[in-house]
Amino acid sequence: MRLPDWVVYALVALALLIGSLNRERDAAPPAPPPPDEVEGALLGPVTPFDPTVIVDAPNTPFRPSSGTAFSIAANGRWLTARHVVEGCRQPALVVGGGRAIAADVRLAPRADIALLLTQGGPPALPVAVVEPLREGQRAFHPGFPQGRPGEVTSRLLGRETLRVRGRGARDEPVLAWAEVGRTEGLRGTLAGLSGAPALDRQGRMVAVTIAEAPRRGRIYTTAPDTLGPAIRGEQRPDEPVTGRPITVDNYGLVADDLRRELRVAQVVCLSA
Repeated sequence: MRLPDWVVYALVALALLIGSLNRERDAAPPAPPPPDEVEGALLGPVTPFDPTVIVDAPNTPFRPSSGTAFSIAANGRWLTARHVVEGCRQPALVVGGGRAIAADVRLAPRADIALLLTQGGPPALPVAVVEPLREGQRAFHPGFPQGRPGEVTSRLLGRETLRVRGRGARDEPVLAWAEVGRTEGLRGTLAGLSGAPALDRQGRMVAVTIAEAPRRGRIYTTAPDTLGPAIRGEQRPDEPVTGRPITVDNYGLVADDLRRELRVAQVVCLSA
């Protein structure tokens, strides 16, 4: 039986419409992933009522250790934690192949921050120490925990005061973060991650990793109040920087790239 012409035309038109819709759907970009966090209120200023965490710094001679550093200027400016290199006569940055580059050191007087100086360096990480922080926001810490490549992710809890007793006694405002993820297979201490950048989701450095409280599952970083003055003028406004968006799905890959490019490097002490 022959179908009426109008039925044939209707079927052709329907097929063309379906094909057009399918092509439009194929060409459309995928929907953005849902946010991996709900950020809370803006982080307030330092107050005398911030919780205090006490650290005892032994008065024993310096023992060589390793940590992490990262580039903030391509002319050879790196940041790390002060306690990683304080007392070390010759710190150096590991560049691979059994080689390391010696660095000069400038210690921040009131914070666990040290500036390392070399003759040139890799591209810098973006610095965003004046950006507002929110409770619950996520950070990513790429570095060398236990002296091996690794990374951790965390969420911001709030401000605390780090009270150091013994050598280098001081009270220092810090940020407390809850550890919420780490490299698969990485267990135990995060020693060696000190000095690593705390990166936001845009790949910008917002703090320097300085300590951990394993039993509490917390990571401590510098606060903007001390970090900003310590690095003022070290990264010029026209410094060529690149930051790669980071998520919970790709932060391991981003960390590997940063280490491969030596924008995040291991710090060792060649002579104590």
